[in-house]
Amino acid sequence: MVRLRILEILEEQNHSKYWLFKQMDLSYQNFNRMVTNQTKSIRFENLDRLSDLLGCPIGDLFEKTHGPNEE
Repeated sequence: MVRLRILEILEEQNHSKYWLFKQMDLSYQNFNRMVTNQTKSIRFENLDRLSDLLGCPIGDLFEKTHGPNEE
């Protein structure tokens, strides 16, 4: 499985979730689903925007995790 590390990156950079929400121009419901890894898909334009706002490569936004069926 893959998950987004947005909350961790925000904490490292001393930014709040609210700060990012105001920058992203998304509904709060969609934004919250994205940052809490409760969404099934993310638009490329949102990944690009996150990368720009957080000042990191797109790959740094992701973390590979072990799913329930993986060893």
